[in-house]
Amino acid sequence: MNFFSPATMRRLFAPRHELSCSWLLWQRLRAQLRDRGRNRTRESGAFLLGRREADQLRIVDFVLYDDLDPHCLDSGIVHFDGRYFSELWAICKARGLSVVADVHVHPGSSAQSESDRAHPMISKAGHIALVIPRFAAGSPPRCDIGIYRYLGGKRWATVPPDDRRRFFHIGF
Repeated sequence: MNFFSPATMRRLFAPRHELSCSWLLWQRLRAQLRDRGRNRTRESGAFLLGRREADQLRIVDFVLYDDLDPHCLDSGIVHFDGRYFSELWAICKARGLSVVADVHVHPGSSAQSESDRAHPMISKAGHIALVIPRFAAGSPPRCDIGIYRYLGGKRWATVPPDDRRRFFHIGF
């Protein structure tokens, strides 16, 4: 019996986080977002795939928006065509995962735009949206990453900057 599995270690060192992701996966995701953003000239984003472990969501994989909809970044901002959701659901089913959150980058701050608020990527209450500032350049601290929970009816709850480290764990 292995008492030091990654899940056990996460529960010991990050027991209260609602959302978590391995450091390695987070670095790979940010690199891909920067790459798809074409040297800070356009937004990019991804669906974050994972599973629920007790009362926590664990990100274990991602699917970049433009891998599903090849033209969703053409205008410089994310405009995802809903016809491509069937491909996303097929990927989730094949991998035994679900969409636990989404993420996209902004050129400036991590504040939600009016378009972000009006058009959630997953319009199901409880869905989490992350916004990484400065096109994911550098290594922004978690307090700089926007974290928003969809409440339904185009309403959102913002996780305050002081609570973001407790809400979102990036580690092992």
